[in-house]
Amino acid sequence: MAARKPVRWHIAVFLAPAVAVYTALMIIPLFGTLLQSLMNETDDGERVFVGLQNFATLFGDALWSDAFWNALGNNTWFFVIHMLVQNPIGIALAAILSTPRLRMAAFYRTAIFIPTILSFVIVGFVWKLILSPIWGIAPGMLDAVGLKMLFAPWLGKEEYALTTLALISVWQFVGIPMMLIYAALLSIPDEVIEAAEMDGITGWSQFWKIKLPLILPAIGIISILTFVGNFNAFDLIYVAQGALAGPDFSTDILGTFLYRTFFGFQLQLGDPYMGSAIAGAMFGIILLGVCIYLFGIQTRLRRYQF
Repeated sequence: MAARKPVRWHIAVFLAPAVAVYTALMIIPLFGTLLQSLMNETDDGERVFVGLQNFATLFGDALWSDAFWNALGNNTWFFVIHMLVQNPIGIALAAILSTPRLRMAAFYRTAIFIPTILSFVIVGFVWKLILSPIWGIAPGMLDAVGLKMLFAPWLGKEEYALTTLALISVWQFVGIPMMLIYAALLSIPDEVIEAAEMDGITGWSQFWKIKLPLILPAIGIISILTFVGNFNAFDLIYVAQGALAGPDFSTDILGTFLYRTFFGFQLQLGDPYMGSAIAGAMFGIILLGVCIYLFGIQTRLRRYQF
């Protein structure tokens, strides 16, 4: 009779604390928020179940839908800039820093990654000072190189404010895709690189033809992390432009819209039920994006890789 495999209780013991903390801080609040999005309060203060009425109000009532679609559009543009600017720059920096003959590569990696560990409050406040047309250093720096005519109050103009904040966010977080791609490049077997060099494939040609196809799964992971992070963004916009996401809500994203709705701001009273509906809509958008990646893009990447 075959010996019975021992039950590995130690795995459950080690996982239990992390699962308990994650459940208490993430899972339970998530389901609580989704449940609250299906509730509302009567004039008597009684909490009643209203089904999808809050979502119908959010998408159908012009008072809510205009603000929601404006925030969603701004959030999408915020994400697109990160995808088109941050991630390509991160990949390029990783490719350059992974060059064996590059001197002081460790110093460059550290210098580029340092902004990532800075607080949103520090980054938002410092850049607001730098770009200020009154006491900022940006006008003087541009004037020193003869380009002062290019300066404008970028954070004060509706057409520039959101793009400016997105580029500030790119400056802060470009170190993350850089380090992830750098690690992926280092994981490529030396035999593959040596075989490519024997075939005469070197330099950037080697990167495009050999290395890039091998790191596509890592690029996919970075893309989905960028998507989730950007559609959960809040801190930088709040620090730099306030809860009203000025000027004239031109930098309003889903995070700031949720904050004003849930907690209230100035003359706007807080509505936790509509706030929960916005949070539920954000959860649905992020879940849809992640599912498209997992069941569409990632599946094709695996087939391409193997």
